[in-house]
Amino acid sequence: MSKIAIDVMGGDYAPEEIIKGCIKATQDVSCKLVLVGKEEIIKQQLSAYTYDQSKIDIIHADEVITMEDSPVTAIRQKKQSSMVIGLKLLKEKQVDGFISAGSTGALLTGATLIVGRIKGVERPALAPIIPTKKGYSLLIDCGANVDAKPIYLKQFARMGSIYMEQCLGVTKPKVGLINIGTEEEKGNQLTKEAFKLLSEDQDINFYGNVEAREIPEGKVDILVCDGFVGNIILKFMEGFGKWILSMLKIEFMRNLKTKFAALLLKKGIYSLKEKFNYSNKGGAPFLGINGLVVKTHGSSKAGEIYSTIIQTEEFIKSDLVNKIANNLN
Repeated sequence: MSKIAIDVMGGDYAPEEIIKGCIKATQDVSCKLVLVGKEEIIKQQLSAYTYDQSKIDIIHADEVITMEDSPVTAIRQKKQSSMVIGLKLLKEKQVDGFISAGSTGALLTGATLIVGRIKGVERPALAPIIPTKKGYSLLIDCGANVDAKPIYLKQFARMGSIYMEQCLGVTKPKVGLINIGTEEEKGNQLTKEAFKLLSEDQDINFYGNVEAREIPEGKVDILVCDGFVGNIILKFMEGFGKWILSMLKIEFMRNLKTKFAALLLKKGIYSLKEKFNYSNKGGAPFLGINGLVVKTHGSSKAGEIYSTIIQTEEFIKSDLVNKIANNLN
């Protein structure tokens, strides 16, 4: 039986929502969940639920890494934190995957220092799925590497291509480089040099430059950029989705006619809401780490924790880490 460790103390709504999501997941996964955190608190929370106790183990952790902690300092000094202990369990192969809603910087630092990178990988990348007109696209990187080199972007494209093809079933996924124009000569030094590297790599189905306004169209399967640009795009899309839905609600509630129109369009509105609903998309794997580390939103509630656990079990079944390692090398 495979095992997934969950950082119960990480995130804005820990531990209540994390544990609630874990309880829900026990009904739909075949793996065992290893809850890492303060044992007394975890047991107190679990006592409120009826669940299959054979599907949950508890590993005690005295300390908690907060969002305010310096990532490097926290990983080095808080050896008994839920995040560090969870990563060590993964490193020692006592679990097959690790999930955290805690500090992205600390998780990346810990994953790199404790678990380590796949041989040949310069930098790991955070790769979430974002909604588009045609379905979804993979955004890589979205925050792991604020500063990047052209060779990093090339590796992001290759890892993303392997992920999409081997695990998501997309044949020869198209790769686009996010830029300020579609022409080859557009952009800064990073994107110009990256464009050349991507064009020359025969293992990458390179489409070319993609402007930000083209992202929602879904012209490419993989969107490559540095973590600074990717994080801005991701958070803008999250905020824009919420704004669209709130504006629709205001407009449809204006009078009796608009309320009736909303009733007629209820199915379509719900479908639109689901496209922007990140709680059912799960988390984002750190591609390039020599172990399955999945980051979920810091504001994750039970629904997203549940989805991330379901997603992580699928990553384990599809052997994501080994497929990237074998194909990349």
